Amino acid sequence: MVINLEQQSVKAIVLGDDIIIAQDDLVTSTGSLFYVPVGEALLGHVVDCLGKPIDTYDELLYEEFNYIEAKAPGIISRKSVHESMKTGILCIDSAISIGRGQRELIIGDRQTGKTTIAVDTIINHKGLEKDDQEKLYCVYVAIGQRLSSVVNLVEKLKSLESFDYVTVVSATAA
Repeated sequence: MVINLEQQSVKAIVLGDDIIIAQDDLVTSTGSLFYVPVGEALLGHVVDCLGKPIDTYDELLYEEFNYIEAKAPGIISRKSVHESMKTGILCIDSAISIGRGQRELIIGDRQTGKTTIAVDTIINHKGLEKDDQEKLYCVYVAIGQRLSSVVNLVEKLKSLESFDYVTVVSATAA
């Protein structure tokens, strides 16, 4: 993906195998902006940052794609937050009002329970996926985590039958 054009060089992000690329290689434009798959086909899978499944050798059938550099909708055109989302953790639910559909970032020092909060919230929504009115999808993005940690998370969610409405995006350091 080209990120900058200069007089004598091009700055690009390599999104695949960089071993086969050498200086002075000929490149051609795809004529398209960069896009990734979205939609219900991703539910119940672990994917990389490009939407490719890493938990199965089967190819997923995607029906929808979104550009990664799309303009965010304006404040006026967004649906207002009119319903709260419960985490199932009493101290959080009573102190912080989390709007359903909002993206939430959990920040803090190492070993303070950030992953535990996210996983407990996902598990506490088990059963809501059966009712279309209460359907809630979760996207867990593991940035820089070890692959073994991601595998343990997925196994825990599967053992508690809470993985069908979750997509795990694994962007490991490797």
